[in-house]
Amino acid sequence: MTTQMERSKSVLQPPAFGNLITVLSIDGGGIRGLIPAIILDFLENELKRIDGEDARIADYFDIIAGTSTSGLITAMLTAPDEKKRPLFSAKDIKNFYLQNCPKIFPQDRNMFTKIMKSLNGPLYDGKYLHDSIRKRFKNIRLEDTLTNVVIPTFDISTLQPTIFSSYEMKEKPYLNALLSDICIATSATPTYLPPHHFETIDHEGQKHEFNLVDGGMAVNNPTVIAIGEIAKQLIRKSSDFDVSQSLDYRRFLVISIGTGERKMKLKYNAKEASKWGLFAWWFNANGSTPLLDISTQSSIDMVDNHLSVVFKALGSEQNYLRIQEDGLEGSLSSLDRATNDNLKYLIEVGEDLLKKKVSRVNLETNKFFPYSERTNQEALKDFAKQLSDEKRLRDLATLAKAKSEPCIMLEKKPNFAAFGKFRINV
Repeated sequence: MTTQMERSKSVLQPPAFGNLITVLSIDGGGIRGLIPAIILDFLENELKRIDGEDARIADYFDIIAGTSTSGLITAMLTAPDEKKRPLFSAKDIKNFYLQNCPKIFPQDRNMFTKIMKSLNGPLYDGKYLHDSIRKRFKNIRLEDTLTNVVIPTFDISTLQPTIFSSYEMKEKPYLNALLSDICIATSATPTYLPPHHFETIDHEGQKHEFNLVDGGMAVNNPTVIAIGEIAKQLIRKSSDFDVSQSLDYRRFLVISIGTGERKMKLKYNAKEASKWGLFAWWFNANGSTPLLDISTQSSIDMVDNHLSVVFKALGSEQNYLRIQEDGLEGSLSSLDRATNDNLKYLIEVGEDLLKKKVSRVNLETNKFFPYSERTNQEALKDFAKQLSDEKRLRDLATLAKAKSEPCIMLEKKPNFAAFGKFRINV
């Protein structure tokens, strides 16, 4: 017979049963999604080492956010199989990219042909990507995910972001779309893949129409969006949260993973750009898309800088971990360079990134600098321990409540870096 404790192990209990609010956020970046795939595989392996082989990332985070290619990663981590367990493990994501990216982005080495394609429509028709996504997610909807998710898109019919959020769906049931439609939409990068149109019908039979493109047009680093969704729940006094407390960043445990940035040495300059017309803004001689680069890159470091300052000001900077590679060169920074060699190099970038020291961006120099002696993999090990402890705490509290016993809660200092130094009140 399955006990209450055994049942709770497959479901992350809400923050009201614990001390922390756990957030995982992943940037957009096309085939560079391989980089966070490597990071996530390391994190999940650490969770397995602590809690057993059945541990999955979705078991530990209150909300997982992903934009563009990482919207697909978010769905893969949280979509349920027939046993109500994650459809994909983290290691499966790397294999998905390696097997499918060359077919999603078939390579044409002829630059003239590529330019002509971009003048007459998207570079890729998206058919293989769409078929692959639909085959895997079938009839799974937003409401079915194993933990809360947030996946940004941008609606070109209203010129407004559309955020597919598990939390927001309760207020806006028309957001309860198929995960396949959401993934296709958030991945529809202008000039690369076609926009995606679909409709949903809410519980009152009202039809809602979407005309969507890449979530990076709205926000390429969705960490702030994820935290904002939590804030809305606190404002609405959701029973999932301890509403006696306001939005306190000291309660958040946040992992934010980037997909890498190009090593910048004056990528563009005013003298050069002053000669550009419409065509050059959309297609540069080096094969890049300046307008797309600017729109997707502009917010990434600003979000990181803002959160770094907030967490540091509150004395809880150890609760925020940003993992990002800022040294991509040449084709490594491409969204669609899906050659075997390039994919192999991206895996090496992810593996090397784990060994680098924890860093953050300096907005004046646009360079990352180490601010900790710990490596990213050492920091991830610490976070895995905290995630495991938090889940165990919530399981105990849920079991106590189920037995009509006084709920077990833990008290800690505001700085959760000292996790494990607690006492139990019954």
